[in-house]
Amino acid sequence: MVSNTAGKVICCKAAVAWEAGKPLVMEEVEVAPPQENEVRIKILFTSLCHTDVYFWEAKGQTPVFPRILGHEAGGIVESVGEGVTDLKPGDHVLPVFTGECKECQHCKSEESNMCDLLRINTDRGVMIGDGKSRFSIKGKPIYHFVGTSTFSEYTVVHVGQVAKINPAAPLDKVCVLSCGISTGLGATLNVAKPTKGSSVAIFGLGAVGLAAAEGARLAGASRIIGVDLNAKRFTEAKKFGVTEFVNPKDYNKPVQEVIAELTNGGVDRSVECTGSLNAMISAFECVHDGWGVAVLVGVPNKDDAFKTHPINLLNEKTLKGTFFGNYKPRSDLPSVVEMYMNKELELEKFITHEVPFSEINKAFEYMLKGESLRCIIRMPA
Repeated sequence: MVSNTAGKVICCKAAVAWEAGKPLVMEEVEVAPPQENEVRIKILFTSLCHTDVYFWEAKGQTPVFPRILGHEAGGIVESVGEGVTDLKPGDHVLPVFTGECKECQHCKSEESNMCDLLRINTDRGVMIGDGKSRFSIKGKPIYHFVGTSTFSEYTVVHVGQVAKINPAAPLDKVCVLSCGISTGLGATLNVAKPTKGSSVAIFGLGAVGLAAAEGARLAGASRIIGVDLNAKRFTEAKKFGVTEFVNPKDYNKPVQEVIAELTNGGVDRSVECTGSLNAMISAFECVHDGWGVAVLVGVPNKDDAFKTHPINLLNEKTLKGTFFGNYKPRSDLPSVVEMYMNKELELEKFITHEVPFSEINKAFEYMLKGESLRCIIRMPA
């Protein structure tokens, strides 16, 4: 199959962020053909993740504008550049914010998914191959975002950041696996690894935390304790397997002490999904001595420093971190999609809203109001 647009510049609609915090503007952009080891993708569905909002607001990080945001999506390969052999036009794919070159020491390791070449870089607004953008408006470059830029009808992505998936999978559902849902799910299944009948505490009941709870449910945990400062999240969390709830504001002592009392010394596993330093410390200190494992998922502020007494480690509590749930994008994401296809994993309950591409700013409004777990943005046919 050869696309009739292969090798040509494509003009299409993209939602461009011209400056921090201002509504995205629907623009006609030119998308250059893919170069060596690159793939051009027709995006059919994309989703809004909190990370998009964070970098759109540009608070506390390097502002890169004008930019096309977006990194959770599903689409179809339109054309491929030189050197691309494992993808072809017509393949159904998920572009991913991190990559798998399959050649570096991390990619060759069975224990790591932190690719040396394609690890997430939020400041780089150009393609890694030649340092240039594939997007432009009247000759003016428009910057990329984490190598994906899915808020565009067409985008160009490095082949190492593209997961080929089952063509029967509905892209309006599995697109959410490109980031947050896989991150939380994998943090539990791949890193915390709770056993059947065990107890798990989940800190933070946003989309990532609920995905972590879903992982605990799939693993057969008997007690899944949700910890959140927002009591409104507790009812929704029951759909994801959470069996009981703790709001730290309801107690006059550290929440780790509360959890230890509830669980006869501590939970077997904990997963922290907030980025709050206090939550990280609580997640570690609330696990049981001798076998407890705490997994940190949330991204802290750059000046944060983790502090706990070394006796917690000497008492055989284990502290781990994880990146993208320890999933290798190209090797592992197809099997996560199959979990959904086999009805093991429910994705519909993560999707709270859907809007057409022309109304993408509504998705930001839902997220900012705290009304949305995931809003699917439907691209024009």
